[in-house]
Amino acid sequence: MVREGTVRMSVPELKRVHVIRQVMNKALRQREAGEVLELTTRQVRRLVQRVRAEGDAGLVHRSRGTPSHRQYRPALKAQALRLYAKHYRDFGPTLAAEKLAERHGIPLSAETLRGWLRAAGVTHFQRRKQPHRAWRARKAHRGELVQLDGSPHDWFEGRGPRCVLMAYIDDASSHVFARFYAYEGTIPALDSFRRYVTHAGLPLALYTDQHTTYKSSALPTVEEQLADRQPHSQFERALAELGVAVIHAHSPQAKGRVERLFKTLQDRLVKDLRLAGLATLEAANQFLETWLPRHNQRFAVPPAQAVDLHRPCPTCRDLDRSLCLKTTRVLRRDWTVAHHGQLYQIRNNIRATQVQVEERIDGTMRITHHGQPLTYQAIAARPRKPAGPETRKLPQPPVKPRADHPWNGYGTIATKRPAAAQP
Repeated sequence: MVREGTVRMSVPELKRVHVIRQVMNKALRQREAGEVLELTTRQVRRLVQRVRAEGDAGLVHRSRGTPSHRQYRPALKAQALRLYAKHYRDFGPTLAAEKLAERHGIPLSAETLRGWLRAAGVTHFQRRKQPHRAWRARKAHRGELVQLDGSPHDWFEGRGPRCVLMAYIDDASSHVFARFYAYEGTIPALDSFRRYVTHAGLPLALYTDQHTTYKSSALPTVEEQLADRQPHSQFERALAELGVAVIHAHSPQAKGRVERLFKTLQDRLVKDLRLAGLATLEAANQFLETWLPRHNQRFAVPPAQAVDLHRPCPTCRDLDRSLCLKTTRVLRRDWTVAHHGQLYQIRNNIRATQVQVEERIDGTMRITHHGQPLTYQAIAARPRKPAGPETRKLPQPPVKPRADHPWNGYGTIATKRPAAAQP
């Protein structure tokens, strides 16, 4: 349910709102904002004028929801794909476009046909790209890109359990935030991100690997295929609700800054933990609260631009709503919900077929419908319908058919007695 006055925006548009507001507050120059948003200075001025005239809604794309006037007719697209499948199945897009124009009178550009074929799942003509490693300059502003990864390691050198260090490093300044967890999973990722946001604010983008915690490995459902969407992990879904983009690296070298950080920490931090004689997660996390400021003071670098693009931290209520596990469950006709083998009785009288179960980081659970919390209670078994008054049936006397009933003649053979002899 969308409240009145709410403006729906995509993640790039949310970034634009934050950056344009920085320009309007004179905290960021138009040229610097253009570099961040990859726009010209002239376009940045236009966006500033839109926000002043229309508010944040002025940054919504003008063409949203309207079909392009230059698109090809669907019948022409279907005809081209049908002819390609029939006659040019092993042709590349360039040669197939030439033949469609030459033999069938369908003028198409090679790139248009290439896009249609890719959308239809035809990719045999794609060249296999060779791995390319290129140096990338740091981002100019803090909060523009933050790299996240987890490092499973024997951090206590046998004195305590093996654990994972979840670390965040800002791409522009190398400022580090980290915390120990028992494993690298969704709950530790959500908890560590909440602590990072409380510490520094919401970054514009987060750079992670393709671990199943950060990228879903599930196949898209029919609804997602029809909507041309990829399945999201719980972590991706939570960050999308907060307007933070998640970028997945295709190799460890792509996120080399956080990989080099772990190489440093597995040397320096391990030895400092040994000197402090620590062997538990709780003690190690308390130790990090004083150790990380010293590390950042020595190894962090000043960013190229002083403006911090971290957005203000949302309220605790908004963080709790987003940074949790959300699961859709069926609401049965007796207002019961099954979740993780446990039955819950809904006390609200609602008309719904599905509800949403929210498992919070602190271990609590909420059941909501359209964002509104429901009252529920754990039960051992499904409630039974109340039994009515006991009715006793009297025995019925057997029914005897009439003497002339047709059934009385079934199965009998009429016989005639012989006549008596005459004297």
